[in-house]
Amino acid sequence: MGEDRRLASVVALAQGMAAAHTPRESWRAAALGACRALTGSFAALSVWERELGRLRVLVNVGDRAPHEEEFPEDEAYPVHQFPEITEFLHERWVGGGGPGAWVETAEGPAAGQPGYCHQRVAALRRRGRGCCVVAPIVLHGRAWGELYVARSVGASVFDRHDADFATVLAAVVAAGLAQTERLEEARRLAFTDALTGLANRRAVDVRLEEAVERHRRDGSVISLVVCDLNGLKRVNDTLGHAVGDRLLERFGSVLSLCGAMLPGALAARLGGDEFCLLVVGPPAGDVVKTAEELCRRAGELALGDGVACGVASTDEAVGPVRSARRLFRLADAAQYQAKARRADRPVVAGREGPDDPVVRLADAPSEPQTPERRRFRGRRGDEDAGPPA
Repeated sequence: MGEDRRLASVVALAQGMAAAHTPRESWRAAALGACRALTGSFAALSVWERELGRLRVLVNVGDRAPHEEEFPEDEAYPVHQFPEITEFLHERWVGGGGPGAWVETAEGPAAGQPGYCHQRVAALRRRGRGCCVVAPIVLHGRAWGELYVARSVGASVFDRHDADFATVLAAVVAAGLAQTERLEEARRLAFTDALTGLANRRAVDVRLEEAVERHRRDGSVISLVVCDLNGLKRVNDTLGHAVGDRLLERFGSVLSLCGAMLPGALAARLGGDEFCLLVVGPPAGDVVKTAEELCRRAGELALGDGVACGVASTDEAVGPVRSARRLFRLADAAQYQAKARRADRPVVAGREGPDDPVVRLADAPSEPQTPERRRFRGRRGDEDAGPPA
């Protein structure tokens, strides 16, 4: 391959990883870019999980064998079968040497004393491949894993120049992985409440918009549990904000525990003393049972005075829900009623028949000038800002 073509392939690999939005997309871009750059027929990216003593495959691309999945759930290999993971990827370069790539061929020794050569060669033969080049990936100064590119039987065998080029590609992949890590951390911080570690309002808005679109398409059930933690102001005023923060953290743990009872539930702190559970899929009855358990556990916290809890679900008699804002209004109205009644159980929108007071309150025109009227959430420009959805 000419130098210009190799340079272009390096640039393409870097650009592919830079355009990725998720770790999976980044892994796939890395493997595909390396496979094309080295004119391989197959490529894989694997991570060394030191604590589990194994090399785990993250992605397989190209001409995959029948058992090879693109994103395998459990394809992993014990490190004792591949001594180079601990020797070549660590000891050999930790003293100052560079982590270079190497080549294996299906014609190599596949019998005798077990070792990495035996395992690699046996795998090449088993999968109908003629040769492979293996390049260690170093991230943050430590061996992270490996980039593996293979060619089919009959294709030209990788040479020393290919191995050197694979070492360069592995360095580019490492830079891309580092960038992906930074973006993931930034994304995590942007969608996480700093105090409780739960999701924040931004995360709820994004997930709820997606859920409403899904509800419109296939009628999936969406439920929203909104909680107002009672007694936080009293705790802050009498015991201090540090104690109040501990109450928020403890309730956040209770909310997370209860949310785990519902598949795929998102537990979030909306701000201040307000929390929510967003649930897509399970029936309203299951959500209400979980909300009841949440109220019970919140009432047992050493500090605070329990929670006011409201539930709104498309599985209840609340009329059509065409926007995220309406579901929030319904849940807020239910929570408002729970607080007004000092209820120790959740109030569920739509449970009191066609003239349900919660639904009427949610769908009534907003009157910000009226002190007793709760100012329901909603973004400016929402389709629900006028008449009820």
